[in-house]
Order: sequence, then structure tokens, then C-alpha cells
Amino acid sequence: MNVDRLVMRFAGSMVIVSVLLTYYVSSWWLLLALFVGVNLLQASFTGFCPLAKILRRFGVAPGSAFPR
Repeated sequence: MNVDRLVMRFAGSMVIVSVLLTYYVSSWWLLLALFVGVNLLQASFTGFCPLAKILRRFGVAPGSAFPR
């Protein structure tokens, strides 16, 4: 398992959780999905992902999308 796969799994999970919370709790939970989407978009342009940095500190193998 590398950083890229874990980042994508985490982002996908957060979007699903956000949609479920929006449906069952409050429409304000859509802000979580918006945050995840904006973070993925900026990471695609800059190559900087906070979660990737955290995962690397825990010793997860680097991937090709977030090498640094």
C-alpha cells in the first residue's frame, strides 16, 4: 500500500461520509465534501497534500503522485 492509494481511499471515504451525514443530519455536512474536493484539486496542481505528508511520517511507502 502506498501513499497515493491511501489518500484516494481516505478522500473517497470522506465524501461518502459527508453525503450520508448530509442526508441524515444536516445539509451543512456538504461543506466537508467541498473541502475534500478543493483539497484534491489543489493537490493536483501543486503536488502538496497534507495527508500524504502525515502518512509518510508514519512510514507509508511513497507513491508516484506525492513523491516528496
